[in-house]
Amino acid sequence: MNTIEIRTTQNVMIDYELANLRERLVAYFLDLAVYLAVICMLSVIFIFVLGDVFIGNIGAWFFIFLGFFAVAIWILYHLFMEVFNRGQTLGKKVMSIQVVRADGREPAFADHLLRSIFMIIDSMLSMGVVAAVLIVSSEKKQRFGDMAANTTVVRRKLRSKFLLQDILKIQKIEDYEPTYPGVKQLSEQDLLLVKNTVTRYEEYRNDAHKEALILLVDRLTKVLDLPSKPDKPIEFLKTLIRDYIVLTR
Repeated sequence: MNTIEIRTTQNVMIDYELANLRERLVAYFLDLAVYLAVICMLSVIFIFVLGDVFIGNIGAWFFIFLGFFAVAIWILYHLFMEVFNRGQTLGKKVMSIQVVRADGREPAFADHLLRSIFMIIDSMLSMGVVAAVLIVSSEKKQRFGDMAANTTVVRRKLRSKFLLQDILKIQKIEDYEPTYPGVKQLSEQDLLLVKNTVTRYEEYRNDAHKEALILLVDRLTKVLDLPSKPDKPIEFLKTLIRDYIVLTR
């Protein structure tokens, strides 16, 4: 299972599961179906309104114009859907995948514009072969548009193995007195971040993961309104996880 580790602007390392070729192809064809329905409707309207004028005076240039018009609509569809829908077209939304930057920053308009323009090479001129080969072979599952914009496509759904319920199957806690009852105000997503941060630090003890750990402890100290910062960050975070399980199960 391919993943990408992205350092957010808050210096927190997060693992994203990369969307595979099948998911991206299904999303692509769903978008294509929507696009074809729209372009057919617009073409029919255009031909009925201006068709006689264009065909009578320009001939073949009319159909060339329609071709450029169709390409422009396809590019603009992806551009504006991703810009205004947090990196998701309709197809990506159905497949629960989205575009993210590989450096953790929010994708800008220019990033989405690059991805959309490069679709001419990735999918239109090559019938999708170039995009498929690059997605399968590249480390971050990137087509040319992704490489140019420093983006990739990831799954939005969290992997089941990271659910807190899995901890309950491994560790049974009886007669346990919670140390931090205020942890109930946190969400499962918050605790998932805690668990992932601890796991990453224990597996890869580098400066980036240590910094993420310290920032997380500082933030939780403020959120839980603790009188002082805990001396042992790892033990503190693990205690929060146990408290959360006991108080919410």
